Amino acid sequence: MYEGAVQDLIDELGRLPGVGPKSAQRIAFHILQADQADVSRLVEALNQVKAKVRFCVVCGNVAEAEQCRICLDPRRDPGLICVVEEPKDVVAIERTREFRGRYHVLGGAISPIDGIGPDDLRITELMARLGSTEITEIIIATDPNLEGEATASYLARLLGPLGLRVSRLASGLPVGGDLEYADEVTLGRAFEGRRMLNV
Repeated sequence: MYEGAVQDLIDELGRLPGVGPKSAQRIAFHILQADQADVSRLVEALNQVKAKVRFCVVCGNVAEAEQCRICLDPRRDPGLICVVEEPKDVVAIERTREFRGRYHVLGGAISPIDGIGPDDLRITELMARLGSTEITEIIIATDPNLEGEATASYLARLLGPLGLRVSRLASGLPVGGDLEYADEVTLGRAFEGRRMLNV
């Protein structure tokens, strides 16, 4: 335990996701030893992100304007919508350079344990977007965990009657993984998502 401002800083850093007590302490002491100019840049970056960044009115991705750069890009296919949980998932998919459609960010996943239901997510906004005749396929790209699966199942039931093509990202074995270490669910998904080889 430290006195006053140092302990306050450690406590605030410890409230950040993924930052435990030891990490919070290390970051706090790094800040204490850093040059004033470095600390000022950090403070300014935090102030700027809170002042400028918002969520896209169309898809829910992070943006500095009303709409994000992906929604504004005329080269993107408006008929494909990839549904993800968080803005960080958009970044992960964009890194693959495989998807040229648009996104819809739910803002989380259904988790009854955490008190998050369908009404707490941007599902109503997704359904409103589907009124557009140009949308032909919805790709559900929620995380392959219990909450992500529950969300995907809920969306599939909701979207099924609309006559749209609804798909789910395949999941299975990671590249470089060993079969002997794969759990049954992952291995089962790998079999379900298998594809034919061009021979």
